[in-house]
Amino acid sequence: MSEEAKSPSPPPPGGEQKPAAEGAAPSTPKTATPAAAPPKATAPAAGHAPAVPAKPAGPAPIPWDSQMVTRLKAQYGSGIREANSYLGQNYVVVEPSIAAELLQILRDQEQFTYCVDVTAVHYPNREKQFDLIWILYSHARNERIRAKIMIADGETAPSSVSIWPAANWLEREVYDMFGIRFEGHPDLKRILLPDGWKGHPLRKDYGIIQQDQEWVQINLGIESGQ
Repeated sequence: MSEEAKSPSPPPPGGEQKPAAEGAAPSTPKTATPAAAPPKATAPAAGHAPAVPAKPAGPAPIPWDSQMVTRLKAQYGSGIREANSYLGQNYVVVEPSIAAELLQILRDQEQFTYCVDVTAVHYPNREKQFDLIWILYSHARNERIRAKIMIADGETAPSSVSIWPAANWLEREVYDMFGIRFEGHPDLKRILLPDGWKGHPLRKDYGIIQQDQEWVQINLGIESGQ
């Protein structure tokens, strides 16, 4: 008879490992390979701050060429100091001596019949401290233009009320906030602050919480409006 096949022995109880067969080499447990340490950031040299990236250049004005600019330059020559476009906004900088006549031409001949605004900007460290700007619109051309003059503190500017009656209150606001006087204005007085107030709040040398304490005490009967 052939030898009966031996059945495999059952696994040891309790999940214990079966002892290795006699003569077999013991297995060596595998150890996990440690992960490589991340590279250390290089510290800046002593006494040297990290370099600051250069500030990107902002938009700059570009020359504005148009038939209207050509006509104005032919008529006034060097009186048109600049004709540029900045971010799609066209403007001319002109000598104050030709401002009144130029504004009249812009309305009558170039069809800028709507005075959108009259405003100013104060540059206290500049010899001519104020930019005075008329913002005009032409319905016929669907076009805007800014006409600008530069004046010193104490100089007057020509009023444009006779050209655009709506400029009356706009010029009064510029006078109230900046102290710029308009020659020929029919009723130049404050429009936002009360009469007798000292100072002009939109000048750069006027403090952000500054106020006329004397006016407050006399007219409101309190020590301070703050």
